[in-house]
Amino acid sequence: MSSRFPGVDLLSQWVHVPLDRLSAACKDVEPWKVVGVTAVTTYSLVRLRYFLEDEEFSVMERSKKFVFSWIRCIPAVKAKVKEESAKIRKTIEEDMNKDLAKLDIYHQLPREGWSAADISSEANVYFQLGNGNWKSGSLSGCVYNYNDELNKLITDIYGLSAWTNPLHPDVFPGIRKMEAEVVNMTLDMFHGGTNACGTMTSGGTESILLACKAYRDYARQVKGIKYPEIVCPVSAHAAFVKASQIYRMRLVLVPVDPVTFRVDVKAMKRAINRNTCMLVGSTPGFPHGVMDPIVEIAKLGLKYKIPVHVDACLGGFVIAFMKEAGYSLPPFDFRVDGVTSISVDPHKYGYAPKGSSIILYSDTLYRQYQFFVATEWSGGIYASPTFAGSRPGAIIATCWASMMYYGRKGYVEATKKIVETHHYIEQELRQIKGIRVCGQPEACVVAIDSVEFDIYRVSDAMAKKGWSLNALQFPSSIHLCVTYLHSHEGVAKRFVEDVREIVAEILLNPKADAGGSAAIYGMSQSIPDRSMVSEIAAMFLETIYTLEPKT
Repeated sequence: MSSRFPGVDLLSQWVHVPLDRLSAACKDVEPWKVVGVTAVTTYSLVRLRYFLEDEEFSVMERSKKFVFSWIRCIPAVKAKVKEESAKIRKTIEEDMNKDLAKLDIYHQLPREGWSAADISSEANVYFQLGNGNWKSGSLSGCVYNYNDELNKLITDIYGLSAWTNPLHPDVFPGIRKMEAEVVNMTLDMFHGGTNACGTMTSGGTESILLACKAYRDYARQVKGIKYPEIVCPVSAHAAFVKASQIYRMRLVLVPVDPVTFRVDVKAMKRAINRNTCMLVGSTPGFPHGVMDPIVEIAKLGLKYKIPVHVDACLGGFVIAFMKEAGYSLPPFDFRVDGVTSISVDPHKYGYAPKGSSIILYSDTLYRQYQFFVATEWSGGIYASPTFAGSRPGAIIATCWASMMYYGRKGYVEATKKIVETHHYIEQELRQIKGIRVCGQPEACVVAIDSVEFDIYRVSDAMAKKGWSLNALQFPSSIHLCVTYLHSHEGVAKRFVEDVREIVAEILLNPKADAGGSAAIYGMSQSIPDRSMVSEIAAMFLETIYTLEPKT
């Protein structure tokens, strides 16, 4: 009897005919073989699916890692890598420990506690170690200002608050008030609305990590995105890479324009998909000091209903005051519709002690996904606004003191000096034959490269003159992060004259082999297996905790 529904008969044929043929083919095959082949095939298909759908790394990234891991298993390659690694480790350890050669090394607690005088004497010896005369303005970034009066104030405030802990706001209500005031003052700087909010963190990296966590959880719980992805420029801070690894989120890196070094907004648009949970722009970016087009990025966020994070960690306390200091900038803060969070560091151009940063949100809706709450712990309900449980209240207090000390007028005056110095250095460097300024830096960083010689040779030669610059890669370049210390009399002029003298000397033999860090950075960029570069960096980090070279 034929079915009343012809489609059912057709479907039945599609299902039964292949099954009948499969049964006929397996008629003479032993059952255990059928089961075995089925199990292996199923396992292989599941593994293939996991390989293709990994939430953290793309197929290309995982394929490269797989290939290089097998290459390094070749005995000759493995032996050579081990030999070179040992040489590199020895060099790093010797360099790291050269300043400690004449000092006693303590591996155990002293049997009897030292006197306060002895401890102070020993500590003062430690503080004199090293070659960096940072008060002279020889560093790129790192230390952003020094003021004797503020230094004494910070020391006094730290002493008053050294034992406070914001985890217990009922015990230390003054610290709670200070933190809330720091957040509110910073929100005012960036034109936050009535629903805007934020928290203090331990640094720019934590602020970025918290923003990524908030948007990941928001995407999962509100938008139903199983594998949230971050879309950001290749020039964005490495903290976004750290966030992607910690949270197992795929990081989609967008190229920057090779001339302007600003993120390619069209490429960013193409990178957006149904899993995108946040878009990122930098103001300015750490490598080249350029401002990403926040207005255009925010328009993408509005169009696709994706939160937009503005990373102003580096220059936030400069760009917020540039208009009052007489310099124009494209819009970048909460006045831009679509910007949902901003990270900014008072411990840079806010001149607060290290360990203070702020993450701001346009709405409390997002901040609640940043919080951590454990409701089932036997120790009680546990909640913390940031990663840390106990936090140093003294850092909050000293940050508050620094902001109150400078006030808006003080920051505007400091910004004016910094930007004037920045513009002077940029304009002078553009006049030096053989080097190029990267893009149009707008706030506090000037980067240079060269098509005529290895630019890292400039960095090495400047180090011999007492300067410490930042080496960049992809493309090879170096930069100076201009601080208040560079605005002191004669510092910027000395910097430019040293660069001019060094470049002129290099141009006499531009193709000469590079040594020092120039050779190291050149080598690191040429290694296709980035895990090897990672291992070398790990050696450096391990050596930080090594007080004597290992035999």
